[in-house]
Amino acid sequence: MIPAISGAIGPLGPSEWSVGSVGSLGQDPAAAVNPTGTGSGSFSDALSGAINSLEATQANATTASQQLATGQLSDPTQAITAVENASLSMDLASQIRTKLTDAVNTVFQTQI
Repeated sequence: MIPAISGAIGPLGPSEWSVGSVGSLGQDPAAAVNPTGTGSGSFSDALSGAINSLEATQANATTASQQLATGQLSDPTQAITAVENASLSMDLASQIRTKLTDAVNTVFQTQI
């Protein structure tokens, strides 16, 4: 029989179950579109910001893996975490691109 682990890890508080906010979710809706609150945010600005964030994540993963390979990084979990974050970010970007492409194709195929 496998013993219960609840006694080993102790009681879980709300902070252990919280995932925080994703991007600008959980903020004021006006601030989510445009952080200045002026309401003049555009889709191209949001897309540029997302691509810049993806590039930064990829660069962080590259740096962490190079530091791990050269011995400059002593904790391999930091490199693994950075690479996994970059991988998940790229997968998400790829899925969003696919969904947008499908939506555009649907619009173009719609007969009037």
